[in-house]
This record gives sequence, structure tokens and C-alpha cells, in this order.
Amino acid sequence: MKISEIKKIVVIRLSSLGDVILTTPVVRALKSKYKEAIIDFVTSPASEEVYTNSPRINNLLLYSKKGDNSNLYSILMKKNYDLVLDFQHNKHSSKIVKATGKSSYKITKPQLAKFLLVHFKINLFGKIKKIPERYADVLSALKLDDKGPEMFPAGLDKVEQEDKLIGFCPGSKHFTKQYPEEYYAKLGKLLNDKGYKVALFGGSDDKEICERLHLSIKKSINLYTENKLHQLLLNMKRCKLIVCNDSGLMHAATAIDVPVAVIFGSTVGEFGFKPWKSKSLVLEDSTVNCRPCSHIGKGSCPKMHFNCMMNLYPELVFNEIKNLI
Repeated sequence: MKISEIKKIVVIRLSSLGDVILTTPVVRALKSKYKEAIIDFVTSPASEEVYTNSPRINNLLLYSKKGDNSNLYSILMKKNYDLVLDFQHNKHSSKIVKATGKSSYKITKPQLAKFLLVHFKINLFGKIKKIPERYADVLSALKLDDKGPEMFPAGLDKVEQEDKLIGFCPGSKHFTKQYPEEYYAKLGKLLNDKGYKVALFGGSDDKEICERLHLSIKKSINLYTENKLHQLLLNMKRCKLIVCNDSGLMHAATAIDVPVAVIFGSTVGEFGFKPWKSKSLVLEDSTVNCRPCSHIGKGSCPKMHFNCMMNLYPELVFNEIKNLI
């Protein structure tokens, strides 16, 4: 189909937060290529704010994994899309594609390569492709630009950076992706000793760890929110640097052009989630030969030593991030 014939496009990515944020460079490329096309985006309510206020899309449509989606399906049936892009490629996105009545272009997931790397340490990845590149590969003619992810919280342009404020995003859904709490506390003390103040960020799942670190780190500011992403971004923008785990909030910081220092534990770059075209520092111990033990993280260290994180001492992290701050 010719570019001039593409009038309506729908993009589907339901979860998780970081994955949805990493679609934004691709949607920007779509808007650049198909300038006159209507672009709709389907996601879950948890990721709705990624595209709130975005000038790249025309309609934001929400899918509930457990709720009634009959209204959504009715809307999709009437749209008559010319191009359907499925960046999720699972049973839920398949239902959405079916509702459009059209065939779709689907992301190819390297499941076998991930399985072999996790379980047998056989690396078939070759040249590492980050997630936006894998999305873009769905359409061979789609070219990404040199910019990072993007989000558009209202009032972002009015936020001023505070020279001595460093953000921590200490939470994670999975234990093996979370830098130890006691290490965050020690890193906060090292920063305090150099005159820096620490701001703590997270969603509702991170409330307890943020509260504990707030008590542990002198002069810290507890800015966790009840999953209000845009408010969190406005507070993050005040920071000179964000220190974080391999998480959705890492990508959120890059989407508002705040430098990040990312601490990788059980996961590795082959999975594609390192920061995309953003000012960043990645900290990991590549000598730990049991990495990766999972492609999404585990609830505990299978080897019981957790060396992938424990070897990254707070003093080491502090010395590395000095160049960014």
C-alpha cells in the first residue's frame, strides 16, 4: 500500500509501563512518515498517561484485561483501519486485532534466544536490538530518529532543575531487578556528605520502600505518588540525575530528558531494555556468570548470593555517577 493510501493507523501495546513508553519513538516516526494519517493507540488504563496530551496520536483507546471491552471492540469495528500494528502480540492484543477486522503487522519476539540465554547461557542474539528497534522492524520502511522517548505532562516546561537534587527510583516488581535497599540508603548518605539532597520516587507498590528510605536518608524528600505518572514526571524534572533499577520509571525519566544512572542486576542488554537514545550510565557486573537468570526478573536469587547486585557497592555507584552530576 502506498503512503498516500494510509489514512488510518492503530497501534497496540497494552503493558508494561516501560514497554509502552518505548513505543513513543516509533509512533513519532509513524507520524513523520504518514503525516496526514489518523493514528490511534490502544493501551491499558495503567499506561494511559504515557499518551495523554501527545500530539502524535488522535485517539487514545483503553483495553481492560479483566473488564468488559465490548464498547472498545465496537469502536474498532467501525474505524476501518488501513494499518494495524500489534506491538504486544499476545492473546489480549489478538482480540483487539480481531475486532478491527483487519490483518496486522506483529512484533517478532526472540523467545528461543531468550530461553537459551537464560537457561543455558547460549547467546544467539548477535547484534543487540533495543525494543524501539524491534517495534520499528514490524514495518521495514519505518525509520527512527535520533531522539529518545517522549511524554507530555502539562506544565513540564515551567519546571526548573535543582542543581543539588538527585532522584532515586528504588522499587521493582521483581527482587532480582532491585538494587538492595541498604545500598540505596548508603548511596544516599554518600550524596548527603557531598551536599546533595535525595528525592524518592515510585508508585503505590513502592510506598513502603520509599517511606523506609525517607527515614534512612537525611534531608530526603518522599515524592512517591499513587500511580499519578504525570505528577511524578513533573517532580522528576527537578532532578539533576535519576538513579534507578531496570524499570518503567527508568524509561519515564528518559522521556522527559532527565539523565539516568541505571543499575542492572539479573537482566542484560540483550533483552533490549537499556535506555534509548538518552543521556545515561548503565551499571552492571558482567563478570557474574549466572546472569541472566530470567528475562523479567525473579522473586529471589536462584544461587542465593545475589552477586549481580551485591557486587555493585554504593561507593562504586557513587564514583561512577559523579561524572553525570
